Amino acid sequence: MEKERLNKYLASCGICSRRDADKLIAEGRVTVNGKTAQMGEQVCDGDEILVNRKQVHGKNEKVVLAYYKPIGVTCTEKDRFADKKITDMVKFPVRVTYAGRLDKEAEGLILLTNDGALIDAMMRGSAGHEKEYLVRARNMASENREVTEEFLSKMREGVYLSELDVTTRPCKAVKTGKFTFKIVLTQGVNRQIRRMTKELGYHVDAIKRIRVVNIRLMDLKPGQYRQLKGEELKELYRICFEKK
Repeated sequence: MEKERLNKYLASCGICSRRDADKLIAEGRVTVNGKTAQMGEQVCDGDEILVNRKQVHGKNEKVVLAYYKPIGVTCTEKDRFADKKITDMVKFPVRVTYAGRLDKEAEGLILLTNDGALIDAMMRGSAGHEKEYLVRARNMASENREVTEEFLSKMREGVYLSELDVTTRPCKAVKTGKFTFKIVLTQGVNRQIRRMTKELGYHVDAIKRIRVVNIRLMDLKPGQYRQLKGEELKELYRICFEKK
């Protein structure tokens, strides 16, 4: 395997810049094959490299994480006005970014990855990849304020969004309680659920995403993540890259 300087290798893995890598090495926070790393050391993908006792994945390895985004976390990398940026919340040896967004007030599943091709495939609107949500809402024009079948029927048919001058695609929507319903969308209009419900006279109190394509939130708690592996990951790639 071709070798390269350790600081360059760490930078190419997305851990940090070369300068910061030199600092980590100088502080003794990097090990190579069980030994404290030396400045200028040559390494390759076959070496076991740890930073702060956490293994560094190979620079060519594709990583996909299922992350439970808590309420209050913003899907952004550079917004200096955001109190909590998603890229600051997930500490992983490989630098990852989000595939799709959830608004600040929503919670639930979001996928993070270092695979740009996967992000492009998932974000392609024409592909129609499913995203499933649990929603709590109330009718602002009715005394009982409950979710009605008439409301859900209109949601399923597609709703004209006057703010954006677009009509949403038909979708799946089922009632799960007096004030709750489950909805499956296949497009990514900004704040789509909130806009759809508003057009029909409802107000959203809570949104929780529980599935993206074939990946489910499962038993993750807010702020937790799990790395996707095995058949679950293979199925995600198969669905996202199959020809339509």
